Amino acid sequence: MANEAYPCPCDIGHRIEYGGMGREVQVEHIKAYVTKPPFDTGKAVIVIQDIFGWQLPNTRYMADMIAGNGYTEVDAVLKYLKQQCHAQKIGVVGFCWGGVAVHHVMMKYPEFRAGVSVYGIVKDSEDVHSLKNPTLFIFAENDAVIPLEQVSLLTQKLKKHCKVEYQIKTFSGQTHGFVHRKREDCSAEDKPYIDEARRNLLEWLHKYV
Repeated sequence: MANEAYPCPCDIGHRIEYGGMGREVQVEHIKAYVTKPPFDTGKAVIVIQDIFGWQLPNTRYMADMIAGNGYTEVDAVLKYLKQQCHAQKIGVVGFCWGGVAVHHVMMKYPEFRAGVSVYGIVKDSEDVHSLKNPTLFIFAENDAVIPLEQVSLLTQKLKKHCKVEYQIKTFSGQTHGFVHRKREDCSAEDKPYIDEARRNLLEWLHKYV
C-alpha cells in the first residue's frame, strides 16, 4: 500500500459522477456516510474505503449498491450500527487499503459474520489464515500493486490452515481498482468481470450475513 517512498501506488481510475442516496453523519470523532435500504432487515455492512477516502463518489456508489440489496451500509463503527441502525447481523467490505483492514478484522472480531476483501494487499505474516468467519478475497490478474505470487502464498496458507469458509477469486485481465474504480461502460471486455465481481460480493453477503 502507501509508504513514504511511494505514497499512492494505485491510480484513481474513473471518478464516477455520483451524489449518493445516503447522508453524512458524525459518529463520535469519525465522519461517515450512511445509506439504508427501503425496509429494515436487521443487517448491516461496514464499508472501508480505499486510500482516496470515504467521500469518493465511487465508494458511495458501492455503498448504495449494497444497501439496495437489503443492507444498512455505513463506513463507521459497530457501536453505531447496533445502537442507531439496530443491526443484528454485520458484515464488512473493503477496497484496496480497506481490503487489508477487512482481512485484519476478520481475524480479530468474530462478530463480523462475513467479510469481502477487494484487492487488499496480502499480509506478510504467519497469522493470515486465522479467519473467524467466512471471507471472500477478490484480486485482479494484472494488479501492479499485488503480485500473483502473493495471492498464491495466501491461497496456500488458507488451504493448509483456515478452518472457516473462504474463497479466493482472481479476475483475468483486470487491474487494481476494477470493481469500483471503473465505469461499467468502460469497455465491453471489462464489463463482464466488473459485473461478476460485484455479483460475487453481494452473493457472499447474502449467504453469510
